[in-house]
Amino acid sequence: MLKELRIDGAHRDDHGGGPPKWIWGLAAGVVVIALAGGAAWWFIAGNKPVVVETIAVRANGQGARSDAVLQATGYVTARRMATVSAQITGTLTEVLIDEGFKVRKGQVLARLEDTGLKAARSAAEAQVRTAQANQGQLRAQLAQAEADARRQAELAASGMTTRQNQEQTATAVKTYTAQIEASQRQIEAAQAQLKQAQVNFDYATVRAPFDGVVTARAAQVGEIISPLSAGGGFTRTGVGTIVDMDSLEVNVDVNEAYIAQVKGDMPCEAVLDAYPDWKIPAHVVAVIPSADRGKATVKVRVALDQKDDRVVPDMGVRVSFLATKPQAEAKPVPGVLLPPEAVVERDGAQVVFVVQDNRAEKRTVKLGSDVGKYRLATDGVKSGETVVVSPPAELKQGSTIASKE
Repeated sequence: MLKELRIDGAHRDDHGGGPPKWIWGLAAGVVVIALAGGAAWWFIAGNKPVVVETIAVRANGQGARSDAVLQATGYVTARRMATVSAQITGTLTEVLIDEGFKVRKGQVLARLEDTGLKAARSAAEAQVRTAQANQGQLRAQLAQAEADARRQAELAASGMTTRQNQEQTATAVKTYTAQIEASQRQIEAAQAQLKQAQVNFDYATVRAPFDGVVTARAAQVGEIISPLSAGGGFTRTGVGTIVDMDSLEVNVDVNEAYIAQVKGDMPCEAVLDAYPDWKIPAHVVAVIPSADRGKATVKVRVALDQKDDRVVPDMGVRVSFLATKPQAEAKPVPGVLLPPEAVVERDGAQVVFVVQDNRAEKRTVKLGSDVGKYRLATDGVKSGETVVVSPPAELKQGSTIASKE
């Protein structure tokens, strides 16, 4: 009986030698929950957006001049531009231009149907030749009359002819002389008609009035062209438009409150919207003495001191009116201009925080000489990138960024 009451060793390990197994399982669960909570807190706290101020940086040499009195915007315009047309109504048989063609003064642009005009010119030429032939006949008759008059004068001196015969030969000379004078007037009239016919014939050929570039082609072969607007939509009034590129200038609208600062021949600097890195020297040509009541602006004409094929009509342009004429400057040092507040020291290095997909990317920058109020970064940042201004201490690599409103 006593042997049957003995406790087996296996049961002693489960219930007598240490804590139960369920206690160890409970402790492990508490540890896992604590770790998961800590990880969740770190994830939430670490991904909380940091509200910062940002700015897009630009390359050195792209900014506005510090000596600019004021700035205004406008457009490139041409002082000499013409829609070329024929001076007569006719049907186009040939068009020799297209958009973008460069033409010279007097170059043939188009031709009209000229069969009738050519026939009229030929008829006028025939009239001139007829008048000249008639005059040749009269000159021959005059020569004969003059010879007869000389013989009658000799016979009259010897008494072998009558006075009446002598007078008749003299009258014949005067008559042929008068007829030759009349024929000369007829020749001149015929030549004038020929000249008119030639002018009309030349009107069938459309030529460039000046050197320029074709910006528009308005008619096609087979269409009727006329200097007058007639025939509804079936008649063209022009063959094409030519612009003299040497006459390009800029027209800007200046607020009338600042127009007193703009003077004639004032130095300027023009920057085309299409080429923001290209600064074109310019000067004021004239201030138009008329204000726009609706916009409260005054138009100013600005001449470009440099001509270039990249400048075309109707381009947008920004003009800086300068206090002094710009001097020739050395080429700016390559790099990016940074606000001084954007550069901070972290771990002994000069760094900036660049915004990439709403996250902060810490970059070490190499700084050069200061440019005005900016710091020049020669390496580490590219033009056009957005950097954080005055990065807070909690901003780290990979931090989520929210820009200030």
